[in-house]
Amino acid sequence: MSSTVTRTDDGGTGDRRPTSPASSAPHTADRHDLIRVHGARENNLKDVSVEIPKRRLTVFTGVSGSGKSSLVFGTIAAESQRLINETYSTFVQGFMPSLARPEVDVLDGLTTAIVVDQQRMGADPRSTVGTATDANAMLRILFSRLARPHLGSPKAYSFNVASISGAGAVTVQRGGQTVKERRSFSITGGMCPRCEGRGTVSDLDPAQLYDETKSLSEGALSVPGYKAGGWNHRLYSESGLYDPDKPIRDFTAAELHDFLHREPTRMKIAGINMTYEGLIPRIRKSMLAKDREGMQPHIREFVDRAVAFTACPECAGTRLSEAARASRIGEVSIADACAMQISDLADWVRGLDEPTVAPLLTALQGTLDSFVEIGLGYLSLDRPAGTLSGGEAQRVKMIRHLGSSLTDVTYVFDEPTTGLHPHDIQRMNNLLLRLRDKGNTVLVVEHKPEVIAIADHVVDLGPGAGTAGGAVCFEGTVEGLRSAGTVTGRHLDDRAALKKSVRQPTGTLPVRGASAHNLRDVDVDVPLGVLCVVTGVAGSGKSSLVHGSIPAGAGVISVDQSLIRGSRRSNPATYTGLLDPIRKAFAKANGVKPALFSANSEGACPTCKGAGVIYTDLAVMAQVATVCEECEGKRFEASVLDHHLGGRDISEVLAMPVEEAEQFFATGEARTPAAHRVLRRMSDVGLGYLTLGQPLTTLSGGERQRLKLATHMADKGGVYVLDEPTAGLHLADVAQLLALLDRLVDSGKSVIVVEHHQAVMAHADWLIDLGPGAGHDGGRVVFEGTPAELVAARSTVTGEHLAEYVGA
Repeated sequence: MSSTVTRTDDGGTGDRRPTSPASSAPHTADRHDLIRVHGARENNLKDVSVEIPKRRLTVFTGVSGSGKSSLVFGTIAAESQRLINETYSTFVQGFMPSLARPEVDVLDGLTTAIVVDQQRMGADPRSTVGTATDANAMLRILFSRLARPHLGSPKAYSFNVASISGAGAVTVQRGGQTVKERRSFSITGGMCPRCEGRGTVSDLDPAQLYDETKSLSEGALSVPGYKAGGWNHRLYSESGLYDPDKPIRDFTAAELHDFLHREPTRMKIAGINMTYEGLIPRIRKSMLAKDREGMQPHIREFVDRAVAFTACPECAGTRLSEAARASRIGEVSIADACAMQISDLADWVRGLDEPTVAPLLTALQGTLDSFVEIGLGYLSLDRPAGTLSGGEAQRVKMIRHLGSSLTDVTYVFDEPTTGLHPHDIQRMNNLLLRLRDKGNTVLVVEHKPEVIAIADHVVDLGPGAGTAGGAVCFEGTVEGLRSAGTVTGRHLDDRAALKKSVRQPTGTLPVRGASAHNLRDVDVDVPLGVLCVVTGVAGSGKSSLVHGSIPAGAGVISVDQSLIRGSRRSNPATYTGLLDPIRKAFAKANGVKPALFSANSEGACPTCKGAGVIYTDLAVMAQVATVCEECEGKRFEASVLDHHLGGRDISEVLAMPVEEAEQFFATGEARTPAAHRVLRRMSDVGLGYLTLGQPLTTLSGGERQRLKLATHMADKGGVYVLDEPTAGLHLADVAQLLALLDRLVDSGKSVIVVEHHQAVMAHADWLIDLGPGAGHDGGRVVFEGTPAELVAARSTVTGEHLAEYVGA
């Protein structure tokens, strides 16, 4: 007996559910259509309660610092991942990041969350675009099957596997007797033996290590820590291998070898047994083996000056052994394939007709086509992962999910349009809708009106930032948001107008024959004394032109999107140098030492060592963080909090938002001009809502970049180079950024901005547009002139979008 199944259709964007023939009521299992959040208090959220529809595209918007990330990432995604991690054994959990339960009363209806954030990919030199997306793994299998001469398994084409061999006697039990047999083994790997698969070799420049015109006694060594009189210096000057009073340029070949390259040798120096080693291997072990970011600033400066990284002469930077480079499919080696632009590699793979590996070719083709579809066809598989921008890294991570068979999961995106030209945003929108239409819940934190426009549901947080935010101002449709009167609703249709008059350049910065990456011998004159915007589609060569061709020497201040390094003890006050004048002001007012007012020094709470929380490690269980009972999370010893400045103790000052602190240090007993100047700069870049003691690890990428800009604004320089300063900025804050750029130019600075935001383009005095496409289709200057001229000509993709934006 068969029963009839009827289906309801809500217009193509929603669920289609079977209903019982006897009743029109939906099945009980189909009633869980919402993700319910009640009483969320993570970070600045104020008992937020929202209901988010499943299998829809929901956009979370609001001014920077309003609590979007705290709600989406810190509450919904964090709890989903925590619950999934709890399903694993405690042994496996010991290898996973520990996640505390978010501050929330009720979280109901969660599904598996896949977070696609903007965290840069690791800067490990062995990590490339190909290794990060499994494209390399499929290519290696392809070459191991088809390439001639045949080398062996896929390992033979991997630059991370070294070739090794060995032989020896082994003992085996056979027929009740112990028998010794000789065995040998070998593994054929694809790693270049010279550079060990890194593609580059480092050479120390001797001219940076010593002054050859001086003797050791005269202080010839210029390496940090090797000053005359110190043990590092005495190791060489008292070794007896050469005359310390003879200029280094007069050393014989043997003496110079002993000085620079001698193998470790035990000897007595000044009556103490020591190991003598040549200067170059000693510096390699003591300085170059360390992570650059972990070095002290003066050591890092020396290493940057003394070490030159050059392409490996043996493998020409391909990372692969000679055998791997000689094994080819047709005329193409795996090194050639990885160096191709991905869009060209996709065409090459499409042209291979090999039925024996048809499933592999189909899978590889799908991955490469995803790169092209997502707007990253201009990359190559051998591109180091650490050189990708935050937006590129996020889109590379998306590629794993595009062909996924999973449905009914929650995809969480953090500003997926960062670094995208308006031309590419439509592509991204299509991808988000595709994920939704497969039956997934898509949550997007975003400021761009083009993305907000495609949302099925919008959650607007605010009304302000920091302590003035953390509440839901609006929930509903995009049309409802437009008429809601919230900050986002009022600014949703904002459009910057073209300038009626533009500034005239005071000079030019000539760039000649620029050929970094995909640039094609570009000649361009960058005007000085004006606001110059360099634009073009993603991958057209903007960053290569600005960062690769404009010398970052004297007078050039470059604020790029590289990460701010900092532990959970670092905060805006320590990073900007603001804490120094504050500590001195407290010390002066109370007649005590400045070190008392540092949570990392003498003033630290003895129980939590100034961290404010106590971390309890439960071995294989998750680490637990609890607020320190001694200082109640204030981080300072109780006696330190008895000292006041302007009626506030140091913990209260560090809990202030920048805007409040700016007024506090402006007048009265607490007046501190040095601190006020730093706070003013932080307000100028739109960070007035940050608290002074907020850990740097909690800041978004855009906030970190603007914090870096605020720090560099005190530098003495005439040319500012900014890389997408609108990243993470709300529509309402863009006007404030434009005013800041205007103030910089009016004060006599030259400002060069790499930017996609049409408001910044419209506000520019001069535009340089690169293109016309990405990768090898770009790398040329397709327009130079004023924004009005570009709009009138509409000769480029940028011109068309800018004309549409300003309503021309």
